[in-house]
Amino acid sequence: MLDVKFIRENPDIVKKAAKDKNVKLDVDGFLRIDKERRELLKEVETLKAEKNKVSDKIGKMMKERANPKELIASMKAASQKIAKIEAKVEENTKKFKDFVYNVPNLPHKSVKIGLGTEANRVVRDWGKPLKHDFEAKTHVKIGENLNILDFGRAAKISGTGFALYKGLGARLERALLNFMLDLHTKKHGYTEIFPPFLVNRRSMIGTGQLPKLEEDMYKLKDDDLFLIPTAEVPVTNIHANEVLDENELPIYYTAYTACFRREAGSYGKDTKGLTRVHQFNKVELVKFVKPETSYDELEKLLNNAETVIQALELSYRVIELCTGDLSFAASKCYDIELWAPGIKKWLEVSSCSNFTDFQARRANIKFKSKGGKKPEYVHTLNGSGVALARLVIAILEVHQTKDGSVNIPEALRPYMDGLNVIKSA
Repeated sequence: MLDVKFIRENPDIVKKAAKDKNVKLDVDGFLRIDKERRELLKEVETLKAEKNKVSDKIGKMMKERANPKELIASMKAASQKIAKIEAKVEENTKKFKDFVYNVPNLPHKSVKIGLGTEANRVVRDWGKPLKHDFEAKTHVKIGENLNILDFGRAAKISGTGFALYKGLGARLERALLNFMLDLHTKKHGYTEIFPPFLVNRRSMIGTGQLPKLEEDMYKLKDDDLFLIPTAEVPVTNIHANEVLDENELPIYYTAYTACFRREAGSYGKDTKGLTRVHQFNKVELVKFVKPETSYDELEKLLNNAETVIQALELSYRVIELCTGDLSFAASKCYDIELWAPGIKKWLEVSSCSNFTDFQARRANIKFKSKGGKKPEYVHTLNGSGVALARLVIAILEVHQTKDGSVNIPEALRPYMDGLNVIKSA
């Protein structure tokens, strides 16, 4: 969240940021609520101070055997007035918090102003899309022909929007996860984490999923717990309510988790096959860094994710998101998109974001520098390094052959017991 003092002192900047992110925000209404709240709190403090003085007088009068009847009556009246004002403060504070938790992060000055995907900028392309000398099949057809994907039985087990991997399909999924974790821990310097897949409301608020995106989350009926939409949530909250030492920074974590998303409102939109599923696997990259290094760290994070795609011999493009396409919590974000020749679509497999101190304020994550007088908020970053199932789509559709088999990228073969190709039995 943003610093409340910053909102008070820079309402026009906050208004513009909300407009650029296409977020409706009544900043003037908040300023009225904030002013009223502070005035009420001041009034309560004054009344309590007066009440304490009266209480002292009553005590002295009782010691002197005088009758404090009038003072007792005035103290009761003051107590009733305080109770009424505190009720207003409580109501006012709820509105205050609702607003603060729904203010988006400020876009970085380098981010292009625009309302949607059409304003996004292609930063670079890598590799040339493989051109097949035959009509490329979709991953659905390939998966069914090779008996490695079964969407019919997945629907029977769980409903639409789920996938069942079989045989070498399951092995491919596991190989990709192990390959990515090894790459990030052994070559990129990340520490591996295996976190819980259920988190509490406080953790979801800390990273910005709540309250804004609650309808898109899977929530337990009997406990205030949520299935994680991404490993970003539990991993970022590892250091919630902590003050880190400057020497600990930067901290790099990587984690495999399953991810769960209701995809509310996506009915009929890119829902066939693995394109948009309710459960998918992902290797996440999370960073805790000093503020002055965070944008350099974003570029490094992006490069870490790109290395995965390059090793898997897939062409891709890097997109810098405009303000209207940025997530609620991000200040700047790059997407990595792969071309899937079977379904003929660009597929996002990674979003790499700098959240500056936005998440750190919500989750209360600080660091203490040697010369600093008081702790500062860290900057947090995260990115997919990278996400399945869309990565599987690209591998199957790009590396397919005319006879229906799929060549396994060389970097992945050690994780497939040296297997070079997935073919029909």
